[in-house]
Amino acid sequence: MTYDFVTLPDRWNAGAFKYEDIKRKKPDVSRDAVPLSVADMEFLNPPEVVEGLKAYLDHNVLGYTGPTDGYFEAVQSWMERRHGFRPERDSFITSPGIVPALYEIVKSLTAPGEGVLMLSPVYHPFRFAAQEQGREAIFCPLIERERTYDIDFDLFERLCARPDVKLFLLCSPHNPVGRIWNREELVRLCEICLQNDVVMVADEIHGDLILPGYTFVSVGTLPQRYVKNAVICTAPSKTFNLAGMQCSNLFAADEKLRERLKKEGHYPTLTALGYESCRLAYTYGEPWLEALRTVLGENRKLTETYLAEHAPAIRPFELMGTYLMWLDCRGLGLDKDALEKAMIEEELFFDEGYIFGPEGAGFERLNLACPAWVLQKALDRLAAAARRVQK
Repeated sequence: MTYDFVTLPDRWNAGAFKYEDIKRKKPDVSRDAVPLSVADMEFLNPPEVVEGLKAYLDHNVLGYTGPTDGYFEAVQSWMERRHGFRPERDSFITSPGIVPALYEIVKSLTAPGEGVLMLSPVYHPFRFAAQEQGREAIFCPLIERERTYDIDFDLFERLCARPDVKLFLLCSPHNPVGRIWNREELVRLCEICLQNDVVMVADEIHGDLILPGYTFVSVGTLPQRYVKNAVICTAPSKTFNLAGMQCSNLFAADEKLRERLKKEGHYPTLTALGYESCRLAYTYGEPWLEALRTVLGENRKLTETYLAEHAPAIRPFELMGTYLMWLDCRGLGLDKDALEKAMIEEELFFDEGYIFGPEGAGFERLNLACPAWVLQKALDRLAAAARRVQK
């Protein structure tokens, strides 16, 4: 089947968060503006999911609905096929989203005043899940290398040894910097956590969105002593553009850990369409995903080539996983507020790097999941902004 990655869906006045946000930031924004910020895609949904939901609605009542055998099998088969491990049905904990799940996990596994460790810069809800519930967000800054980042394991080990640190939130692949952690790095993180009685939470929501030429390693494939000290968080939402269906699948292999989560946390059942969209995507969506990965690889190459030629002061970091490219704009010589102002004036709506922590100041996070012609227009405006501020 040939898939349409050229048509731009019309999301204006449809309640889409990113479009409502740009109206707030620039009330006179052009109707042609396309925000490349919030991590959902400017692509049509997979037709296998759309047509499957139509058929479901023809024959089902949207009443109180729980998980079906077909839903469990679809998730288990996907994880086995794509990621090399098959979660036991008993290990499942469902949630409308990984972000609300992170809040519940922090509440369940830590006490007020205790520490939640994370690698920074990092997806900002990690920080919110800790701080908004009276926990201390403890940061282990990543070490910046040439167009990528590494983990400061010496600092990580010292922080894990603190008696108040009870939980480690791992973003894998890492958002916003696009880094994939290899098996050796994951084992080392897991071993340090295990030695210090720190539970690992692995957010693997972007684990299917791996750029051509790279390989993702799930925590679920590591030795069982590490898996039992972890909560693995997955969802079809980023992979298939289904965030609005609110379906996330968490796996906690250790029974005692799982019971702590269920006792203290609130994990409501999902919606009928949430379960079904997940089943459809994981059962029939693989060809669409493979086509998408090719498109994302082409968009990455377009961005790297164009910026090198037309805006060399802006350096894209190596994108291994996710569809979110980390752009180093420090070469423009602007502080974070001036950088944001320059972007908005040019009707460029990315996610500002500073929201991911102080290490992100001077960066922009560019969402590549859009038609190439949309990306090209954004790159033209970005080059124009660079020329203007460098005069």
